[in-house]
Amino acid sequence: MKGTQRAADVTRLHRVSDAVDILHGITVPDPYRWLEQRDSEQTQNWLDEQARLFDSAKADWGCRRHWRKRLEDLLGSGSVGPPVWRSERYFQMRRDPGQEHAVLQVHDKAGVRVLLDPQEIDSTGLTTLDSWMPTKEGHRLAYQLSVGGTEESEVHVLDVETGEHLEGPIDRARYSPIAWLPGGLAYYYVRRLPPEQVPAGEEQFHRRVWLHKVGDDPDNDVMIFGEHRKHTEYFGVSVSRDGRWLSVSASEGTAPRNDLWVADLDASPIDAPALVAVQVDIDAQTGLRFGRDGLLYVFTDRDAPRGRIAVTTHEHPEPSMWADLIPEDTIAVLEGYAILDGNELRSPLMLVSWTRHAISEITIHDLETGRKLGNVELPGHGTVGGLLERPEGGHEAWFIYTDNATIPRVMHYDAFEKDLTVSDYPPGFVEVPQISSTVEVVTSGDGTEVRMLVMAPTDSFRSDGLPDRSRPTILHGYGGFGVSMAPSYSPSIVAWVEAGGIYAIACIRGGTEEGEQWHRDGMLANKQNVFDDFIACATWLTDKGITTPEQLALSGGSNGGLLVGAVMTQRPDLMTAVHCSAPLLDMIRYESFGLGATWNVEFGSAAVPEEFAWLWSYSPYHKVTEGFDYPAVLFTVFDHDTRVDPMHARKMCAALQGATTSRRPILIRSEANVGHGARSMSRSVELSADVLSFLAESTGLARDISPGQGA
Repeated sequence: MKGTQRAADVTRLHRVSDAVDILHGITVPDPYRWLEQRDSEQTQNWLDEQARLFDSAKADWGCRRHWRKRLEDLLGSGSVGPPVWRSERYFQMRRDPGQEHAVLQVHDKAGVRVLLDPQEIDSTGLTTLDSWMPTKEGHRLAYQLSVGGTEESEVHVLDVETGEHLEGPIDRARYSPIAWLPGGLAYYYVRRLPPEQVPAGEEQFHRRVWLHKVGDDPDNDVMIFGEHRKHTEYFGVSVSRDGRWLSVSASEGTAPRNDLWVADLDASPIDAPALVAVQVDIDAQTGLRFGRDGLLYVFTDRDAPRGRIAVTTHEHPEPSMWADLIPEDTIAVLEGYAILDGNELRSPLMLVSWTRHAISEITIHDLETGRKLGNVELPGHGTVGGLLERPEGGHEAWFIYTDNATIPRVMHYDAFEKDLTVSDYPPGFVEVPQISSTVEVVTSGDGTEVRMLVMAPTDSFRSDGLPDRSRPTILHGYGGFGVSMAPSYSPSIVAWVEAGGIYAIACIRGGTEEGEQWHRDGMLANKQNVFDDFIACATWLTDKGITTPEQLALSGGSNGGLLVGAVMTQRPDLMTAVHCSAPLLDMIRYESFGLGATWNVEFGSAAVPEEFAWLWSYSPYHKVTEGFDYPAVLFTVFDHDTRVDPMHARKMCAALQGATTSRRPILIRSEANVGHGARSMSRSVELSADVLSFLAESTGLARDISPGQGA
């Protein structure tokens, strides 16, 4: 690749500082600490040079036009979301072919109309619709916008009938739920304290739950919860459909547990609800739903790591009164449920969604007894999301279905007709090639069985089940925060496999593919299990002849960036290339940047001696070793990422460039005006085209693609 020699020579001239910390008796060097300062002249000069290095390498990626064109085609279907019903009106997200962002539509007796269009709000394409919530009657809508990928959501309210803007913006509402009271005159929400009221550096924290009346000055809102809680806690809030019951939850950062309270709003004022504890200081996650039948449905992993549903009465939410309705399964993990209680049905039903080794299932149960009555036969071995019913009841449910070769679509289940149909296809047609997909079982270093999804061209295996030849392969993973790697449609996966490559997804510990214990087996002191599982998957792929180390690339983002960074430094011999996106890599200082202070419940804190030892044992930035033959690496980072600070990738990139003996490139692609999450379609295409071009060049797949293809 052109630019490799230049990258290896020029970057060794970067400044190396003598910054060190002494932590718990250990000397912790930090030679590139100066790269933490994004706006300094030195960092800007470094970034400018890195941009030139990236552009120099990119100029030699002859197959990039192919990837760009194919990704545009595969995204050309647009997208559609499940309907959110309010009486005879429903709301739905939809992106038509050619649109940069999905729009929010409303469907009612007046027809179909666009309620919110981010592109119309901001023609630059930098504004994103982060979330929205209609009132219980559906006549008003609260929605949240942010600009440039910052995720700093501001709340607005509009009139659904007229489109009139009623209020907003209300700032400091990042990740805020909206819990409307009946009538749509007021709602509970979560808002941070003003910056001047909190210690310096803690402006992203200090959340509180407030009662807001539409049209009032938000600075006069009444605080109802959170004043004496830890500053890194997140809060949830909801109000039952009839408006009587308020529930409030609190979790320390991203911890897999929560405290939970309820209040009877008929018995106490809405601005001073008398909250009664349901669970406090219990190591479990629990959510409540106040049923239309007077029962309280409890979704919990308390004493059930794979999840269970219990019932009690509204007036007695305490755990001693819970009675199991859907008990824990021995293998499948409980994901969600919908209650179908329409008068057309002989008896009320519950649909329950599960994942079994990351593959979705839906079962049908008698609502009164929990007895299983049957299954909803899904279109394939894929993923179900967003299982919804009408809030006022009925015999219908909707959900999203997708798999590795199926563009997400809305499915409709009619319990009266016992019929599953497609309710909404994506608005544009795209022909997706056939892909062979299998679930393989890999044995990790400690004997644990790990599942891996392997996608391959349909003609890539012989009749005896063995691969026809080793192929360029991408191994992707995440391994943290209880995030499961379920099958889903990805234009990048389809394009890679269509071109002749293999794409594998590792369902390693740290996720919840096998329940909450699977998550905990990959967090805190157990984090090395995550890396060992991923290493085992990479080794399996090469041992089986599916690929070779010279053809294998690793890919991961965010916590998955930590994953591939750790595996790269522990076993650089396993792969030829790494794509590391928006990563955590300096695990000694991560708590001081972005939202890192909320993640020490997942990783541990360097301030605690025992936990420092965990972090020090694998922190990728600190494990870069002079004189190693490191693989080609592409870091992709986003200037407005307020979750994971791009300083992690900058420091790691400089460290690798200064240490590697390889002639393979170490590159960083830094993108302005986008953040960790949502982005416009055209920006997604450009990013994915760069990533696939880099990986194809590194693994040899580019040789199978005509340079001018797709021009």
